[in-house]
Amino acid sequence: MTETLVSYSTIAVYSAMAIYALAFVMFALDLSRRVAAPVAAVGVQRAHADGSTIVLEKVDAPAGVTNAPRYLRAAMALTIMAWVLHVGAAVFRGVAAGRVPWANMFEFTLTATAIIVGVFLAVQFWQDLRFLGVFVSGFVLIALGVATVNFYVDVVPLPPALQSAWLVIHVFVASLGTGFFALGAALSIVQLLQARRAAGKAAGLRFLDTLPGADKLENMAYRMLVVGFVLWTFTLIAGAVWAERAWGRYWGWDTKEVWTFIIWTLFAGYIHARATRGWRGSRSAWLAIIGFSAVVFNFTIVNLFFKGLHAYSGL
Repeated sequence: MTETLVSYSTIAVYSAMAIYALAFVMFALDLSRRVAAPVAAVGVQRAHADGSTIVLEKVDAPAGVTNAPRYLRAAMALTIMAWVLHVGAAVFRGVAAGRVPWANMFEFTLTATAIIVGVFLAVQFWQDLRFLGVFVSGFVLIALGVATVNFYVDVVPLPPALQSAWLVIHVFVASLGTGFFALGAALSIVQLLQARRAAGKAAGLRFLDTLPGADKLENMAYRMLVVGFVLWTFTLIAGAVWAERAWGRYWGWDTKEVWTFIIWTLFAGYIHARATRGWRGSRSAWLAIIGFSAVVFNFTIVNLFFKGLHAYSGL
């Protein structure tokens, strides 16, 4: 039964990866077809004088101007399909193991990327962030590819230190925080591109004309990162409580603990600098990107090459 469920999980993972790849192509096509008109666009009204009266005349977009909504709709539909399979793969893996599916690097990658996509889909009810689809689908596709090739391990029992309810709470909240950090970083990258465009240094990226301005992108990124920071703060506290239960101390300067605190410090610095020091624009965007880079470094390099009490990669 366990082998059958693991097989189902593997099939679901590869199926999800194939559909994510298609979604990535659709998102990329959507961006490539977002050609902004220099003067007029669909639904824009043009004013002209008719004697002493101002007349508003609706003008159509030039023939080459389109935002290709069919590509965007197809990309979102494919992303939802892939996400359902993705979640199914994590569920099958968890049922096969008889525990939550995030006890090693492969399982954590599987679950965390599903949460990232879930956060991306959920925030669409608050704000239209579909233009980040190419980043989200590409990032998740690469992460799953690396995990299936380099991180895959068979289902094994939990080590004693992980046999705790804190495994469910601590790791799930960390994954959720990572999802918001990823979206915040993606928004910050687009913000930097918009800033370069405003400075006349990204004239070739005409699709940026159809995306929100740099200020709005910065504000959206800030909100995402604040939510992520709150979740990461809980992660840090929960990890300390769990460490006391498992090893008899709240803090031991273990490599994983140190990097978790470094990440918290980076995002705390981002929020503080932006709120009190007036950091706006490129400086805040770069700090957000550095913070998310530290999250990725913590998961990859620290887990693979640094030894400590948190060495549960399974490799």
